[in-house]
Amino acid sequence: MTQHVRVSEVFERIPVAGPLGPPLGVPVSGAPQTWLEEFTSDSERGIHTGFWRCEAGRSEWNFAEMGEVIHVLAGRLVVTEQGGEPLELGVGDVASFPRGWRGAWEILEPLEKFYVML
Repeated sequence: MTQHVRVSEVFERIPVAGPLGPPLGVPVSGAPQTWLEEFTSDSERGIHTGFWRCEAGRSEWNFAEMGEVIHVLAGRLVVTEQGGEPLELGVGDVASFPRGWRGAWEILEPLEKFYVML
């Protein structure tokens, strides 16, 4: 069955925000609020997709159990893999964080992304 959503409407209807927290991201500065709407979920295959918004702030990330691919829809962030160089991502960019990736995300402007976790 085909699923469809208008991205322009998704973030308007996500009613409740919650603080960023484990298991993947742990805030380093403040307690940025996040909004989440799951789009699809296949627990048997371990694949989850959805939309996520987060306020500006710095956090540490550990993709120990699963990886993530993101498509930045709004905002800017700098990702720095442990031992690596900073990489700035903005609107239209796609990035992959494979299982085992560890590092920091510094969200410079409120971030909206579509994600695929696997």
